[in-house]
Amino acid sequence: MQLIVSAGVILVIVVWGLLAPGQLGAVFEQVLTLITRNFGWLYLWVVLGLVLLAGLLAFSRYGGLKLGAEDDEPEFSLGAWFAMLFAAGMGIGLVFWGVAEPISHFGAPPPGIAAGTPEAANAAMRYSFFHWGLHPWAVYSIVALAIAFFQFRRGGAALISTSLQALPWRPVRRLAGVFNVLAVIATAFGVAASLGIGALQINSGLQAVFGLPIGQASQLGIIVVTTALFIGSAVTGVARGIKWLSSLNLIVAALLALAIFVLGPTITIIDTFTNTLGSYLSEFVRMSLRMTPFRASEWVGGWTIFYWAWWISWSPFVGLFIARVSKGRTVREFIVGTVLAPSLAAFIWFSVFGGTALHLEVWQGVPLSEAVKADVSTALFAMFDALPLGGLMSGVATLLVLVFFVTSGDSAVLVLGIMSSGGDANPSRRVKVIWGLLVSGIAISLLLAGGVKAVQTATIVFALPFTIVIMLMAASLWRGLREDWLDEQRRERALRKKMRELAGER
Repeated sequence: MQLIVSAGVILVIVVWGLLAPGQLGAVFEQVLTLITRNFGWLYLWVVLGLVLLAGLLAFSRYGGLKLGAEDDEPEFSLGAWFAMLFAAGMGIGLVFWGVAEPISHFGAPPPGIAAGTPEAANAAMRYSFFHWGLHPWAVYSIVALAIAFFQFRRGGAALISTSLQALPWRPVRRLAGVFNVLAVIATAFGVAASLGIGALQINSGLQAVFGLPIGQASQLGIIVVTTALFIGSAVTGVARGIKWLSSLNLIVAALLALAIFVLGPTITIIDTFTNTLGSYLSEFVRMSLRMTPFRASEWVGGWTIFYWAWWISWSPFVGLFIARVSKGRTVREFIVGTVLAPSLAAFIWFSVFGGTALHLEVWQGVPLSEAVKADVSTALFAMFDALPLGGLMSGVATLLVLVFFVTSGDSAVLVLGIMSSGGDANPSRRVKVIWGLLVSGIAISLLLAGGVKAVQTATIVFALPFTIVIMLMAASLWRGLREDWLDEQRRERALRKKMRELAGER
């Protein structure tokens, strides 16, 4: 039933976008204006709350609880586990925005900062850290932890509704099916947003390397080809296709970053990382709650609120996928591995790519800002053109985006299949194929309705209702952890008492 309802809603929107793309884009734009004007504050407070909750759980008495039985061991090695969660969580986005976001902020900085100044460059890096650091990974982590906790410790199904079972409120339990449908729809549109962006950048990479024209025809062809690839990967399962591709991606991404670190302005990159980390930590709370009630500016809505909505819309997909590969780890290990480690990796990535791009723009006069204004998807390749071995790096980056596209797609197909099949950890191939076609259909529909702008708009619109679900999941997780910790304490006390009694008898 959940498969029929969720797939039906998505199919209607896909058909609408294909038949009347202009009308779909206009409707989404109106809804977007309403949401950002009236609910932007909600995104900021909820995401900051999840960051605080993740930190509290990691260092609390509940940190030693294991996601599973006491003798359960992790299914995947630490390296493979990190590669899969990183590829599923941010892969395409980091490659797309690693250069484009800092350069965008440099030319159009947050309100109160003059464009093209050293202050704008510092703010550009600080907000790139902010948008890709602790906040998004805390969203993923709490959702994943709630799913994993109730699945592996309580024996529940791999569903969003299962993670709400610790709540005592009957109306919430009655809405379980609605929550699952919301999760499926949010996941489908969040993944489609990433796939649409990935198609744009693959097109730019192929244009830089092989001269393929940039346009809708090329982008639609890319989506069709890559859809066939990620559906093929998905049907091979987690232990083979997804694991291997994720590990390959992590290696290629690390080698590409290392090449830029060595061939680019090495000292500037190190200085950028050091300076930006300090300003990020010092401005953490201010950035987390920044709104502009007395200034006519759309900057916060167009960047921070969009990102928070994007992470929220991705959270059921990434959360369920991370939960799927995290059995046997403790709560503390889980949070460190899903919040601190990937945040540090994102900081390094932006320092290498963003720091290099800003150095080229400021000190060497390379017109990267003009490239971003013309087509944001070309920013990375414009930077490569100004570096040694630029052609080779453009080819590697295009391959990287392609493989990230496939890993995001196959992970999404698996998760959508699980959620729409009642929590079945191994959904049928037919279900995976259906979801692969629907997700690619959404990406095509949104690109026709207005490109990246329509993709971003749809993401924010469909993330809003799931924000409430995440709040309920966080409350249920806290109650569940507390109950299990108290149960363990009672068992330990009973065991110690019995041992004392046996010792007394001897």
